[in-house]
Amino acid sequence: MLTSLPDALRKLDPRVMLRNPVMFVVEVGAVFSTVSAVTDPGVFALTVVAWLWLTVAFANLAEAVAEGRGKAQAATLRRAKTETTAHRLLDAEQHEDVPATQLRLGDRVVVTAGEVIPGDGDVVEGIASVDESAITGESAPVIRESGGDRSSVTGGTRVLSDRIVVQITARPGESFIDRMIALVEGASRQKTPNEIALNILLASLTIVFLAATATLQPFAVYSGAEQPVVVLVALLVCLIPTTIGALLSAIGIAGMDRLVQHNVLAMSGRAVEAAGDVNTLLLDKTGTITLGNRQAAEFIPVDGVNGPLLADAAQLSSLADETPEGRSIVVLAKTEHGLRERSAGELTRATFVPFTAQTRMSGVDLDGGRQIRKGAAAAVMKWVRDNGGHPTAEVGAIVDAVSTSGGTPLVVAERPQGQPARALGVIHLKDVVKEGMRERFEEMRRMGIRTVMITGDNPLTARAIAQEAGVDDFLAEATPEDKMALIKKEQEGGRLVAMTGDGTNDAPALAQADVGVAMNSGTSSAKEAGNMVDLDSNPTKLIEIVEIGKQLLITRGSLTTFSIANDVAKYFAIIPAMFAGVYGGLDKLDVMHLATPESAILSAVIFNALIIIALIPLALRGVRYTPSSAAAMLRRNLALYGVGGIVAPFVGIKLLDLLVSRIPGIS
Repeated sequence: MLTSLPDALRKLDPRVMLRNPVMFVVEVGAVFSTVSAVTDPGVFALTVVAWLWLTVAFANLAEAVAEGRGKAQAATLRRAKTETTAHRLLDAEQHEDVPATQLRLGDRVVVTAGEVIPGDGDVVEGIASVDESAITGESAPVIRESGGDRSSVTGGTRVLSDRIVVQITARPGESFIDRMIALVEGASRQKTPNEIALNILLASLTIVFLAATATLQPFAVYSGAEQPVVVLVALLVCLIPTTIGALLSAIGIAGMDRLVQHNVLAMSGRAVEAAGDVNTLLLDKTGTITLGNRQAAEFIPVDGVNGPLLADAAQLSSLADETPEGRSIVVLAKTEHGLRERSAGELTRATFVPFTAQTRMSGVDLDGGRQIRKGAAAAVMKWVRDNGGHPTAEVGAIVDAVSTSGGTPLVVAERPQGQPARALGVIHLKDVVKEGMRERFEEMRRMGIRTVMITGDNPLTARAIAQEAGVDDFLAEATPEDKMALIKKEQEGGRLVAMTGDGTNDAPALAQADVGVAMNSGTSSAKEAGNMVDLDSNPTKLIEIVEIGKQLLITRGSLTTFSIANDVAKYFAIIPAMFAGVYGGLDKLDVMHLATPESAILSAVIFNALIIIALIPLALRGVRYTPSSAAAMLRRNLALYGVGGIVAPFVGIKLLDLLVSRIPGIS
């Protein structure tokens, strides 16, 4: 906190304080109290004035600390933003060297291995390995290529291999890094609609108390209990919602900072807030709910064939298959049947038959005349018939059962030398649901969030995976138009929608969604359309984003409850102290039995300032969030922060009174 103190003091500028109406009133009150204390000095008056200024400074400190947490990452980003020389293409062959700051929209630059990409853009030619650690913090390089959804590159990252041509999509000073620096430092953070509404409410309460305090002095004169300006300001400051007024901005900045810590960049605080109110989550199946690659799950023998024979044939036919599916078949044969893992090079004089779109199968012809084939059921069974075999009904029944369950069946067959071909069995490939997804969707359900899986699969496959994953609904054979229609339908029902995407075809849906999370690896159009960018390009992070949004809203609500409860409790310290001498019945409100009116007022002012400092860590860290219903969260909020907000001042002010009453001059 000490490193943020200079920034907190600079924020005492009234032009800056005016953005926070509650604390601006406190500062104005501190100025009037200072003038009063100087004209009529005393230990009590000067001490109250000192703590009034500390109250303003502590409020500024909360915001400064929140902003300071982003400065370390901003410094790292500034180091990535180096002055780079760009090789701007003049035509297909020639280029000129210019400073990166002279690049304009539409310029094309060539970047080769070892060079820094001079500006944000899309790869329009070539493919390269790129080091994006300056942006994402991830040391592993990523592939960027033209013509796909992984074409976007960021200025300041470095090409590690090959050569690419990049078309610039950002003006100087408006690059992704420039926007990140401004956002993580809080310089461009705009207040959200809910935050503005709460500010208006706090300002209204402040005006009410200000008016009440302004009319109190004539009443005090009339009643014979005339109060000095310092006491009236102390009353005002203790009774207006200074605690939440001091912490409100810090809570919003900290919410965005928590996203930055998860490598998610929110383009506005409104997006973070909307994430907390999301009712519907649209999630792509591939790579989000499932691992994205089909894996072998089971060997199913037919016609009396034993399991090891089928596993051996499946392994042999997959030795030259470097796809994830092929590798998974080799692994399954080893784990289920203990077959030693072999390599294609071990098979001397073996001829591997590659998969083609025409044959829809692959395999191997072994030395000795044995032939093995693996592939689509129709293609392999035709091969069996063409080679003297007779397909059985058992194969068809198994294939249908695997397809109905949402899996992909691969039939394995062999033809021993001089004998008819025969089917050995079926390999069940399935798109594996990521571990723990069902539990996470159950959490979403407890939070009142409906999950919808989006997939291009047929409805049969989509239904099977949706049931296994535990999502609430699914959209099969989805097109970009289908996604848009679903989002609009949800929004027409008054629900907020969140989704992820990375391609140009996702851009309309990302723009339509209330929370659109674009993958950093995706296209520039997708990143421009969304209101958040996931630097790690991990679609499952949408769930964490929703949790962070809810934590932001809960933190704001909890501290608002605590602040208002605080003000109620402080009535019992300030009002009896001011008027107990005139109205004897007010002694009954002095439940804390404070030593003197002066010590009571000063203790309340000190507590009012110290509670801000005490709550800064909670405002920055956020209130712990656990998935539960809105009613349960409200009960917990009232029990912990409502009751706690009433009890804390009673204890704190009483302890401070015991100390303050010992100070000479505080009678």
